[in-house]
Amino acid sequence: MPRVADHDARHGQISDAVQRLIVRDGLTAVTVARTAAEAGMSVGLVQHYFTAKDEMLLATFTRVNERFTARVDASVNRGEAEGRTIADMLRQALAELIPLDDGRRAEFLVRLAFSGQAAHNARLATVQRETLAGVRARVARAIDNGTECGEVAEGIDGAEQALSIVAFAEGLALHTHIDPDGTPEAAVLAALDERLGRVFTGTCRGARGR
Repeated sequence: MPRVADHDARHGQISDAVQRLIVRDGLTAVTVARTAAEAGMSVGLVQHYFTAKDEMLLATFTRVNERFTARVDASVNRGEAEGRTIADMLRQALAELIPLDDGRRAEFLVRLAFSGQAAHNARLATVQRETLAGVRARVARAIDNGTECGEVAEGIDGAEQALSIVAFAEGLALHTHIDPDGTPEAAVLAALDERLGRVFTGTCRGARGR
């Protein structure tokens, strides 16, 4: 167990260093040597865990996704305990994709860097495609759950709406990144509410405190 824990800790240390380099200096700054210096370890140790830049970027992207998923899961658990609507919980989950604070801005820059690399790398493109498909699947499941409880009208295609909603949220994220002064948080969240409100038009049967 100590070896596994040390391995995971080293992976995390290196991935965090890659993220800081991307946020501070851009993707071109990510090299094995600069990552080693940023992480406070030797080049040889970094190379023991990662033999190429793409591998470091993939590990960093995975770590960002894990953090995002953990926050969403925690938010959903709180929302269920508080009896919040599915629409409310979905809105908060999607807001985690949007760079509205320093933490989410850093994660967005990693996703943006990964997207640029994936355009010319089949392996990274596969991971990116599977990641987006996973997000859409979660949104589709939320819509289907909404249909079961009455928040969403019968006959709504969850997968079709999920594609539109996730694309909308990704577009909001890009606009917020490019023009943060023109995309205040209140306006961004209001836009999400408006988009979700087209699908979540009802009230959940058996809801409490809603």
